[in-house]
This record gives sequence, C-alpha cells and structure tokens, in this order.
Amino acid sequence: MGSETSEPEQISQLLGDIYDAALDAGLWPSVVEGIARFVPGAFVNLFSQDATRKTAQAFYTYGISQDYLDLYFQKYIHLNPMFPTTLFFEAGRILTEHDIMPKAEFNETRFFKEWVRPQGFVDSMAAILEKSAISVAGIAVGRGEQHGLVDDEALRRMRLIVPHVRRAVTIGKVIDLHKVEAAALADTLDGIAAATFLVDANGRIVHANVAGHALLGDGSVVQSVGPRLAARDAQADRALCDLFASAEKGDAALGARGVSLPLSSRGGERFVAHVLALTAGARRKAGIAHSAAAAVFIRKAELDLPHPLEAIANAYKLTPAEMRVLMMIVQIGGVPEIAPVLGVSETTVKTHLQHVYEKTGTQRQADLVKLVAGYMSPLAE
Repeated sequence: MGSETSEPEQISQLLGDIYDAALDAGLWPSVVEGIARFVPGAFVNLFSQDATRKTAQAFYTYGISQDYLDLYFQKYIHLNPMFPTTLFFEAGRILTEHDIMPKAEFNETRFFKEWVRPQGFVDSMAAILEKSAISVAGIAVGRGEQHGLVDDEALRRMRLIVPHVRRAVTIGKVIDLHKVEAAALADTLDGIAAATFLVDANGRIVHANVAGHALLGDGSVVQSVGPRLAARDAQADRALCDLFASAEKGDAALGARGVSLPLSSRGGERFVAHVLALTAGARRKAGIAHSAAAAVFIRKAELDLPHPLEAIANAYKLTPAEMRVLMMIVQIGGVPEIAPVLGVSETTVKTHLQHVYEKTGTQRQADLVKLVAGYMSPLAE
C-alpha cells in the first residue's frame, strides 16, 4: 500500500487480508503491520487480557519488541491504569487514553514513565473486540512521536477497520482452516459445533457439516428448499440470497453488504449467520474444492455476561477513578504504594478510597479484597 495507492484501494486490500487471516492465522502478522501503515501507528497489538487471573496474551503484535512484551506480562500488567476500566465500555467502540483518564494524569503513572515512554510511544487507542465473563479481547494501536497524538483522521480510519477485525476474530474462532488442506475440509467441518454450510452463488448447498444437517432437520431456523439453503423468515431469506450472490463477486461486494445476518427460530430464539466469501485470497482453495462461493456459519446468539469487575462497578456505582483505586488496593496494597503507581497524591488516593468505602459499605482494605474475591469466584456464597 504505497503512497500512490488511493484510500479505497488500501481499504479493499486490507479488508481482504483481514478476512483471509480469519482462515489462515499465519497471515495475521502481515495484517497487523498493514493496519499500522493504514491508521497509521507505531505499534498494533491484537491481545486478550484476563482480570480474574491477571494474565494477558499478545496474539499478533507489530512494533513492540519481545523484551517489552515480556516486561508487560511479568510486571506492568499489574500497573496498567487502563485496565480494568477498559472492560466497562461496549465492544466495538474506539477508545483513546483520554476516554479512560486525563492524559496528564496518565503521563504521571509508572506504567507510562517506565513502559510506554521508553518505547517512544506518545498516545494510543484501542477497541474491544469481544467480552466474556472473565476476559476481554481487543486491538490496540499506538502512536509514535512521528505520528503525534491520536487525531480525528486516525479515529476515522480505525473505525473503518475495527468492525471487520471483530468479524474476522469471531469467524476465526468458529473455524480454523490454516492447518487444513482443502481436500480434508469436509472432515474438519464435521468437527465444528456451529452449523456450517458451503453454498454456491445461488444458495445451493454443496456441503453441510453434522451440526448443519441437524439444524436443517429441525427446520425452525433454516431449511433446505430443494438444494437451496433458505431461512425460515422470508425477509431474512431474501437477505441471505443477496449475500450469496454478492459472495461470488468477492470480498469487496460482500464486505459492502455486511457479513452478519440475524435469524430467528420458529420459537423466537435468536441466531446469527456469518457469511464469508470463498472467492478471493486464501479462501479460494476451499471454494474451488467444493464449487462454493460462500461459507455460512450459524450459531445461537448468546447473551454476553458482564465481566465481574463491570458488575462491581455497576452494583456500587463506582467511577473509573474509584475502580482503579479499588483494583490497586487488591493487587498492590496500601495508599503509599498506590499513589506513585497511579501518578497522583496520597490525598487523592485516600479521597477515592473513602468514596469506595462509603459506596460499598466497607471499612477496611481487607473487606474490599473479600468483596472483589466474592465477585471473581463463581463458587463464592
């Protein structure tokens, strides 16, 4: 993507690469590098972090050395003031440092002074891709001195790609094709829990896995009308047909129309269909092998459970600053230890801590540790 390439061409290429990476995980390193060039940024990190076990994983990273990644996992994961506050925002939203805490306050933290600034990073933004009851997955883009602070143009570009990264991550968890040759695809699909169909541009089913046949047999969500995969609801069926026709034209056409489609069962249960074109990039192998234009993954739409820390914040109406102090009490210790980590005075920490005591009905730090532990443990009474 050189400077002479237009933005629409850059986006088209990048989105194609993102969806190819959903099926061939070996392509993600080049994708995160492409995202860094497009936004632009000094680093990109596709990560997950678990507040319960205080662990993190960098799945695919560009622009951060292994030494600094190791330092983060060993030490600075406990000092990052952006976490767990980031968990309280909805998936898909683009967050800047300013959304979490004042920039001047963040720049006074140990995390910034000891881990961020030495790498030459000056600002960052991130988006939550998925949330569960115990962890969060996201993508972060950091800005170097050559890029300056996150501006409106960088945010606009980030918003263009995040929805597609979210879908690619979702699809990648449903099916992992990078270890599978096209000739062995049928056996692999049969091992997938989601109902999976390979269809041509007319919706004709050229392969269905075991879960797919079961869903067809039930007939409450989708059915086989002759050889064609059809949704039970007439309006959804028309949209499904349009997606199949678009899939034959490749990534750009399908991407413009969207790859997710809500479905409902006869009993009112909600399902979601993910439609992926098999006519471009690394997905050609699967399409050619089965004369298919698209892969369709249908799963029941599950309600996301709130993260335990989000439940605490909501239950006691704690502000982000109060949540930071609460978690530092649990992870680090007393007020003198917390203040330099957060880059604020001990008086400020004591003020926030007093508010936490009042809101939670506790009086001691030990009570706060028990409170958090109770929310974290599914066996707590």
